[in-house]
Amino acid sequence: MKEKKNRIIDPSLTRRQVLKAGLLAGAGMALPWRFIPAAQAQAFIPGLSDPAAQPKFVELAPNALDPGFLFRDLNENGGPVQKPNFSLRLKEAVQETGLINPKNGKKLQTRIWGYGKETISWPGQTIQVMNPSLGGNAETVVRWANELQGKKHLLPVDTSLHWCYALSGMSSRNGIDYRQFSIAKDGVPIITHLHGGNSDFQFDGNPEFFYSPDGRVKGPQWDFVEGGFTNTFRYNNEVPAGNLWYHDHALGLTRLNVYAGLAGFYFIRDDMDTGMPGNPLGLPAFPYELAYAVQDRMFTDQGALFYPAFPGDPFYGEFITEQGVNLPEDLFPGGGPTALAEFFGDHMVVNGKIWPKENVEPRNYRLRLLNGTDSRFMVVRFRVAAAPTATTLEGASGPLPFYVIGSDQGLAAAATPTDTLVFEPGSRYDIVFDFSTVPAGSRVIMENIGGDAPFGGDYGDALEPEDFFPGRQTDRIMAFDVVKPLNAGVPDEFDPLAISHYGGNGNTVDRTRKVALFEGMDEFGRLQPLLGTAEPATDYLGNPVYHTMGPLKGLQINGSVAWHEPTTENPALNSTEIWEIYNATGDAHPVHLHLVNFQVLDRYEYTADVIDQPVVQHNGDIGVGFRLENIQIGELAVDPGQGYVENCPKDMVTALPGQVTRIKATFDKPGRYVWHCHILSHEDHEMMRVLHVGPGA
Repeated sequence: MKEKKNRIIDPSLTRRQVLKAGLLAGAGMALPWRFIPAAQAQAFIPGLSDPAAQPKFVELAPNALDPGFLFRDLNENGGPVQKPNFSLRLKEAVQETGLINPKNGKKLQTRIWGYGKETISWPGQTIQVMNPSLGGNAETVVRWANELQGKKHLLPVDTSLHWCYALSGMSSRNGIDYRQFSIAKDGVPIITHLHGGNSDFQFDGNPEFFYSPDGRVKGPQWDFVEGGFTNTFRYNNEVPAGNLWYHDHALGLTRLNVYAGLAGFYFIRDDMDTGMPGNPLGLPAFPYELAYAVQDRMFTDQGALFYPAFPGDPFYGEFITEQGVNLPEDLFPGGGPTALAEFFGDHMVVNGKIWPKENVEPRNYRLRLLNGTDSRFMVVRFRVAAAPTATTLEGASGPLPFYVIGSDQGLAAAATPTDTLVFEPGSRYDIVFDFSTVPAGSRVIMENIGGDAPFGGDYGDALEPEDFFPGRQTDRIMAFDVVKPLNAGVPDEFDPLAISHYGGNGNTVDRTRKVALFEGMDEFGRLQPLLGTAEPATDYLGNPVYHTMGPLKGLQINGSVAWHEPTTENPALNSTEIWEIYNATGDAHPVHLHLVNFQVLDRYEYTADVIDQPVVQHNGDIGVGFRLENIQIGELAVDPGQGYVENCPKDMVTALPGQVTRIKATFDKPGRYVWHCHILSHEDHEMMRVLHVGPGA
């Protein structure tokens, strides 16, 4: 392949200027991201639910920390579990989401997949446990039983991707040809990941550890685990209190399985953040602690989940037809189903309910927020509605202040006062809002000023009309009605000065690693997000790592690579590394590392030469990727801007375009993990790589 060399995006340009110039990391390729969102025409697509016709702020939002929403184990009062041992099922169910038939007002039902014991729900019920400092066990035991007995997925499956039942040859480590299996014959494979967990590798939820219903088909990595396959996992609780979550992570199916409903909360409590009234930090506790998983969805007008994958569906034209993608008829009969580069739903959903509300007292509430969307960066504000029954933001107040007291895996170094919060996919934020600051009877709306398009750092007034769905309803997430009388019997003791927990990662740095984010093309010409290195790759001993296949075979790896190439991220056990994450794309990516939490250090602008190079696909075909050369980093760190709160133990970080984002982590368990972009459509289409700690990569 003839090399092309161009200059990377000039960091002095705005994202809008970059997109109008049609640059892809300076490689001279048109960015498929600059499109008028398909929702421009969505209202006219027969058979889909019209979000403007659906009720707002009618249904009460289920609280994922309500005692009735917690999985019970050896306790009857709904408090944190001391001796956790759970047996949970993944199964199909029917659930009311608040959708109605606008013609008659009758409630619609939605078929979902969920987690549960007796009751199956979306999201799954909450696991809440004590760590040893609070008298709890050192580990939680969970049995994840795959009981998805149907022979069809709820959503359209693109079998051209690198997915569970596509592994063969070079992409199947145990030599089994998984193409002999199918959902129709063998059922839907799953693997549950405890996101934020400090888990042994075999319990981490690595996507190649999938298994079908009843474990009849098992992923290739189980053959390299002592004792072989198990669906009973053990999770480390000897960590500080934090807001983790569990979700499916099956190879090439994550976006679909999570969309179907396979996600839920997992809270760890310690002797400071006990989750109980009278805790040492004075933090609001149930019923004044509320946990909400925020997601977006599309539905049919009959209430079924809808996911675009065919000609005529939202986003198909922009990502497939207009990009000149060639989808062979034998693989994509009628033009689909095909994976699309990103997904933005037009209905906002909180804990399985569309645009719900919560009735609150005039006092401090602790809100535990999870962004469980596929692709949507939200930017959260709170505003008082113009009237107690208002369902829009017309005439609403200016943004109200609140405190961010933690994120992802624990409490912050200090409480951060703000009125705006950038809320990236996969992340969790711990905030405290004081409802006594608004008049009694008020409605406070949680607003989203992020766009309905790929995120490049802009939000609110910096966006343009084509960044939004027309007549969009996604500017509202949920409402809080301040209608309950104050219960003076429960003290309101929140003090922001009590938050001073996170001290960063003080360990000596053993290595600085340079990794990169790219957007190339797969063998059909579809946009393919990729990970790679921004330096020649070496293993944990410093030995070169070479390509083992394709046109670059025998050369040291440098630049974008697909999943099945040799492992390039191979820290030594118990080593501490700084990762420099070079974003060579036109959009932001939420980067997630399994196993660890990390300190977000800083960001710098950079320039580089971007060189085309081939990328071997899972089936041996060749796609297009890139590498970076002549990297030049700016002298001064750049402030990401208002709304970024990162003084906490994070496992998610927003890597902005044209910047290098630096994080610091310690890798304290050996074995095979992964790192990836948490835009689920990206990780399913190869923006994920093995992260192997210590020998054996």
